[in-house]
Amino acid sequence: MEKRICFAWLLLCFCFSVQVSFAQDSVALIPKPKLYQLQQGYFYCPAQLEVYASEEFIQTADLLHEYPNFHFETVHKLKSLKKLPEKGLLLLKAESGDRLAPHAYRLEVDSAWIRITAHDTVALLNGMTTLRQLALLQDDSTILPALLIEDEPRFAYRGLMLDVSRHFYPIDFLKKYIDLMSIYKLNTFHWHLTDGAGWRLEIKRYPELTQKAAWRTYTNWNDWWNKGRRYATFGDPNASGGYYTQEEAKELVAYAAKRGITIVPEIEMPGHSEEVLAVYPQLSCTGEAYKHAAFCIGNPETFVFLKNVLDEVLNIFPSPYIHIGGDEVDKKDWKACPKCQQLIKDQHLENEEGLQSYAVKQIASYLKEKGRKLIGWDEILQGGLAPEATVMSWRGEQGGITAANDGHDVIMTPGAYLYFDGYQSNPTEKSEIIGGFLPIKKVYQYEPVPTEIAADKKGHVLGLQANVWTEYMPTTERVEYMAFPRALALSEVGWTEAELRSWPDFKKRLQKHYALMQKLKVNYYRPSFEVSILGHYDLQKLVDTISIVSEQHQPEIRYTIDGSEPNWHDTRYVEPFTLMSTTTVKAAIFEDTVRVGGVTTFTVDIHKAIGKKVIYNSPWSEKYPAKSDSTLVNGNYGGFSYGDGEWQGFEGDFDVTLDFERREELHEVKLRFMQIAGPGVYMPGSVKLLASDDGKHFRELQQVKNDIPTSDTSLRFKTFKFDLKGRQARYIRIIGENNQKGFLFTDELVVY
Repeated sequence: MEKRICFAWLLLCFCFSVQVSFAQDSVALIPKPKLYQLQQGYFYCPAQLEVYASEEFIQTADLLHEYPNFHFETVHKLKSLKKLPEKGLLLLKAESGDRLAPHAYRLEVDSAWIRITAHDTVALLNGMTTLRQLALLQDDSTILPALLIEDEPRFAYRGLMLDVSRHFYPIDFLKKYIDLMSIYKLNTFHWHLTDGAGWRLEIKRYPELTQKAAWRTYTNWNDWWNKGRRYATFGDPNASGGYYTQEEAKELVAYAAKRGITIVPEIEMPGHSEEVLAVYPQLSCTGEAYKHAAFCIGNPETFVFLKNVLDEVLNIFPSPYIHIGGDEVDKKDWKACPKCQQLIKDQHLENEEGLQSYAVKQIASYLKEKGRKLIGWDEILQGGLAPEATVMSWRGEQGGITAANDGHDVIMTPGAYLYFDGYQSNPTEKSEIIGGFLPIKKVYQYEPVPTEIAADKKGHVLGLQANVWTEYMPTTERVEYMAFPRALALSEVGWTEAELRSWPDFKKRLQKHYALMQKLKVNYYRPSFEVSILGHYDLQKLVDTISIVSEQHQPEIRYTIDGSEPNWHDTRYVEPFTLMSTTTVKAAIFEDTVRVGGVTTFTVDIHKAIGKKVIYNSPWSEKYPAKSDSTLVNGNYGGFSYGDGEWQGFEGDFDVTLDFERREELHEVKLRFMQIAGPGVYMPGSVKLLASDDGKHFRELQQVKNDIPTSDTSLRFKTFKFDLKGRQARYIRIIGENNQKGFLFTDELVVY
């Protein structure tokens, strides 16, 4: 009898543990809720669901028709909250005494009913979004686990931008893009509608903007950019491009608003306007087409045109924000323009920087009169900025830090963390792309409120946004590939408090969302089967700690340290290990004894230059100091990004001297440089090695010339090696010539 009771108890425990495990796995929500509790039981969606709503939420309830397996004909109005229906789906307005926070929602799933409670429609939509994602995450979306969730966003602004100027995408795709944003609680769609590559919005007062400036001679942006940059006319056989009618734009605005998403339009000014000035050349400084990218600020007609355009834009977009770009203005035309120079004198401006500030302030004031607020990239800070303007910081964090500390509202979108046009995996092996390396983990690790912002100014950080610049995204499939799943990491950074976020936990939950994206036919980036081997040298302990990581979840990694190719019999990687001498590590992923993906090789260089004194004959760039004067001899290599803190940047020649403190026998010297032409990072034309015994008189030993052409736009690395055959010297000097006058980046000076 006792055995039967024991067996029954064990069976009950087993069944309960399986149920809890299943429920936990099925509540892999992204972004992570502030509070959720799993409960026993499930809600089974009936063939016909009864839906009830407080009066304020009846129209919002219509969105439930789009949810999987939620079938209903009408929404019943709730007259009172005192006696609620015992079955069905209920959308409830929180009572005044409810402890629920003002911007929070409460989602309750019981075996008989589902209830979402909120104080307002925005919070209710967030709760409905959670319910939709919960259903999509289930293998069978008719069965939902019982739970309680209370949740609210960290930031009010959680944005995702899409550039439709470089490549035009149809409205149906934009709706899909907005749907995906909604599922992950991204609430602002920044629509980059105009730029030199094409004008994309119908402006009825200026029909040539869509008859000509919306069309170009090549479909592919890169071809157009390199082959004349000319515009076409609608109807020309080779015209490529397109535009959105005002009715289409209004339809998209309504579609987004129904899902709780605001569309912020961007109309570029005063620069990035080649397409406008090609068809309305009278608004440029010389009146010539195809000669200018910036409006003539000294011409009063410029502001008549811009305000007329904005009037139509404001009629389409109810957004409180209007984005004007305001960045990368080529001011050489203004310097030579009599009208611009006269305006500088008349307005007592210092220079052309002041002229740009004048233009931005004119537009900011006009938008303020219309009850709107200007947003611009952080160059709008130049020359002073009206307090009512909001800064979108994109060149790095510094612009956002400066703006916030000066009392301006800021939306953080630094390129190093939130530009979704860069590589997601090993960039040396992928297709053409603009540059940069931004794996999903780096997106997830971003903190939008830098410590450099004063405590009383942190509230000026309204939120964050990722930008999808589309020079190298000619298809909608490519856009999806570049945006997802990085947008999921963005959503959690914007929504969830920092102390609740955990990369291992996020990565575990992410596994369930691959199935969700497959259901929705999203062409997302698949996690790589390659591994990365990372070394961290400890200058005190004189050991290198090796970590092997993968984008796969809990992969079986095998590795060797004898230079041989790994197979499934070799040591399985479990945790970081240490090495005390120069070693070649090789690793790969295996599944069922079969290797998947390639073999990654990493050389641990424990060499005689580590910890030695480096004398900088030319300074490093203040923008890229890395680890300052220890960078080149700390035993650590950089990764795929020059912004990772191990690559040291130089804007002039690379010129350093290494002091061994005594004469040393030297056999080999090597150092590595990076090239990525897009942002202006190049190889040195040549690298010279010199030696000295007194640090004053140097003799040249060898010179190695670069053989990688500057026309190569891919990410390239080159190690410059010098064979010294046992020569002796106390000092060595290395000089790399900066022929392209861009940036030089190097990470470690290795000496044997």
